[in-house]
Amino acid sequence: MLQKSLHPSRIARLLACASFLALASGLGGCSTSGLSDITGSLGETAEPARAADPRREVELTQERYRANPKDADAALRYGKALRIAGQRSQAVAVLEQATIAHPSNKALLAGYGRALADNGNFQQAFDVLGRAHSPEDPDWRLLSAQGATLDQLGRYEEARQYYSSALKIAPEEPTVLSNLGLSYVLSKDLAKAEETLRRAHVRAGNDPRVRANLAMTVGLQGRLAEAEKIVKADLPAAEAAANVAQLKRMLSRKDKENARAEAGKMPIAASGRVE
Repeated sequence: MLQKSLHPSRIARLLACASFLALASGLGGCSTSGLSDITGSLGETAEPARAADPRREVELTQERYRANPKDADAALRYGKALRIAGQRSQAVAVLEQATIAHPSNKALLAGYGRALADNGNFQQAFDVLGRAHSPEDPDWRLLSAQGATLDQLGRYEEARQYYSSALKIAPEEPTVLSNLGLSYVLSKDLAKAEETLRRAHVRAGNDPRVRANLAMTVGLQGRLAEAEKIVKADLPAAEAAANVAQLKRMLSRKDKENARAEAGKMPIAASGRVE
């Protein structure tokens, strides 16, 4: 069991895990419930339903792409399929070539930016996402995604300016609030993180990603029983038990690399991943 408060070094290790998760969110993983969706979101307008077999989806979209590599929609769908399947560098390569061929295609630029963030190229992702919309026609999802990339660069105050802009367009949007909450987690302001994530949770209903982020934040403050209650609410017994077990594993990790390995098993949020 966790103590009532966590030692600062333990919080630092867990924040490293949270930092890893924050971009794994919105960038690509499967959509399941509970802890498998802890993440930051890179706002995607039309993320398709996750395929039951990601490898099959890659094969299908690859076939269309190879038939006409200059087809922007085919490249975008193939890039998304590669992201979902975890083939991040391949997704970057495909979408990079597509944006070279179609430099003004906003959807491709947004997809390329998300792929770059998935791949850990956060500064480049931020720059590309900025080209996918304009001050005259801002997209709240992309503003939130840019905030998520800035958080990964440790530029928390700048990130929150982007979340604030996104919330002016989409007031109280739960995916933006969830990203903002994770930003506070990363800067170790856990009280403000919890308050923000509770707002997101109220507005998101049963969104498993937001619930998982809130549970993680509560757990980081040593309130494990409360965190367990959050992650298993309204779920079948087996799924609830699995979520609790995963939460405990994450909160008890002894070192950064093990935390990252555990985080790697957790898909990322949807509009979030950069969603």
